[in-house]
Amino acid sequence: MIGRIAGRIEYKGDDHVLIDVRGVGYIVYCSDRVLATLPAPGEAAALYTDLLVREDLLQLFGFPTLVEKEWHRLLTSVQGIGAKASLAILGTLGPDGVSRAIALGDVNAIKAAKGIGPKTAQRVVIELKDKAPAVMAMGTGTVTLPDDVPDEVIEGAPTPARKPAPRKPAPSASAQAEALSALGNLGYAPADAAGAVAQAAQDAPEAGLNDLIRAALKLLAPKT
Repeated sequence: MIGRIAGRIEYKGDDHVLIDVRGVGYIVYCSDRVLATLPAPGEAAALYTDLLVREDLLQLFGFPTLVEKEWHRLLTSVQGIGAKASLAILGTLGPDGVSRAIALGDVNAIKAAKGIGPKTAQRVVIELKDKAPAVMAMGTGTVTLPDDVPDEVIEGAPTPARKPAPRKPAPSASAQAEALSALGNLGYAPADAAGAVAQAAQDAPEAGLNDLIRAALKLLAPKT
C-alpha cells in the first residue's frame, strides 16, 4: 500500500498531478481544491495517498491531511460513492465542511457536490453520522515535506524552486478536535458532542477553544 508520496511536481493536469520521486513518476488524482493549493511544477510537494486497486486498474488519490484521507476512505465505503464522487464532495466542502455537514445531518451541503443526488447525500449522512466524531477528533494531521527530497535536478525536468514551508494546521480544526475531546470527558455522547461542536464552529468560525466549548455546552443544555 502506498500511503504517502513526496517528491517534485512534474506537471499538473485538470484532475491529477504527476510527482517525480527519485526518477519514478506517480500520477496522483486530487480534488480541484487540493490541486489549487499545490505548488507549481518544479517545486516539492507531499501528499497522503489512498490506492484504489481493481482487476484492470491502479489509481492513487492524494490528500494534504490525514483527516481528508480518512473522510475519503469513509465516503467511498458508502454505496453509490466512488472515488470521483468522494473527491467531488471533498473538493466542494473540504474536510472540515464534510465533518460539519455529517455531524449536523446537513444533506443539502453534501448534495451541493457535483453528481451527488438527494438520496445518495442522505445515505452519506445516515451511514457516516456515528463515525464523524472519531474523524473530527483527529484534528488536522497536515502532511509535511521531507528533509530528504533530492536536490539534484533530473535531466530534462524543470529547475526546482526551494521547498515551501509546511502548511500550518488550521486552528479551527484543532480547536474542534480538542472541544470534542473535552465534551467526551464530560460524559456527552460522541454523536451529540460532534453535532454541537460542528454547530458552534459554524456559528463562530473564529472562536477559540474555550469559546467553542462554552457554545457547544449551551447547545447541549436541556431545553426548558
